[in-house]
Amino acid sequence: MAAAQAYEERPRRRGRKVLIGFVVLLLVLGGLLVVADRVAAGVAERAIADQVKQQVAQQDVRSAPPRVEVGGFPFLTQVAAGRYQHISIVLTDVQGSVQGEAVSVPRLDVDARNVRAPLDTLRTGRGDVVAESIDGRATITYESLAKMLDRPGLTLGERNGKLAVTAPVDILGVKLTVDGTADLTVADGKVGLRFHELTAEGLPNLPLARTALANYAKSISINVPLPELPFHLDVRKVEPKPEGLVVTADARDVPINAAG
Repeated sequence: MAAAQAYEERPRRRGRKVLIGFVVLLLVLGGLLVVADRVAAGVAERAIADQVKQQVAQQDVRSAPPRVEVGGFPFLTQVAAGRYQHISIVLTDVQGSVQGEAVSVPRLDVDARNVRAPLDTLRTGRGDVVAESIDGRATITYESLAKMLDRPGLTLGERNGKLAVTAPVDILGVKLTVDGTADLTVADGKVGLRFHELTAEGLPNLPLARTALANYAKSISINVPLPELPFHLDVRKVEPKPEGLVVTADARDVPINAAG
């Protein structure tokens, strides 16, 4: 009786060992596939980064080497389809030009969605990598913006969500410091600055002095052209933030590489 029970237990143990071995094998293969998937993604990210670098250079924009991250999992199925769900591109130390003046953009974040990138294009660098939609967010330094206003001593910054200005002025022979905020608008690639309610402590209580202050406000209320952003991004909104003027932009059906 005991011998019979022992005989029955052996196949069960062998079955459990086979099952455990099969599960371990699946886990190992799954881990290898994940590693291979991420390695392949890294290769694609480097290839896209190289092509983005060329595209940016073609638009006469300088920046630090782009950082690219391909989203979505698994990656290898995206390679086979030649379509990628999401590609993030980060450009730092961007330098553009407006009317001969260098404009600094410390960081430009670009999110490209539904990107068409055939495997042969990634492999050879020839052909277009086209994004169905691109959303960008750039930060322009207040120092660069102030230079375009061309008023000695004028400084810009953020105050309670508004663009704030401080500048030295001479009104009726009296040296004063002007302080105030501006409303912002966006149209045709330009940011409209409309300064209002400027104040100046110590301003003489004279109509001529008040007129001079109003005229100064008008003189710095101008439309400032923005530097051309990479990927033909169109500016939609600007917001003053502590770190600078944040520009939100987008584009549709545009190449994110330099076509070969």
